[in-house]
Amino acid sequence: MKIKVNDQVKVLSGKEKGRSGKVTQVFPREGKIVVEGINQIKKHLRARSQSEKGQIIALFAPFPASRVMLICPKCQKPTRVGYAILADKKVRQCKSCEQTID
Repeated sequence: MKIKVNDQVKVLSGKEKGRSGKVTQVFPREGKIVVEGINQIKKHLRARSQSEKGQIIALFAPFPASRVMLICPKCQKPTRVGYAILADKKVRQCKSCEQTID
């Protein structure tokens, strides 16, 4: 997966189209990511005891990584990601400005 934790991404499709945020979790096996501030759901929790009240918690749900595009930290544009091998190390590379991302 070409998207990692702490990357800035822009949403390409869906109800949150055009918004951007920071990746907080990555699930490579499912091909999904969690982005801060995007795809918020509300979960209702039942009270566990008589003295405790039930509550509603806001969570950010995972969604497909194919719906986002990485924002290059150098040129600040949404870009495709490629790989390059520099000094026996595989690094991510911005396709528009050819700068390394890692």
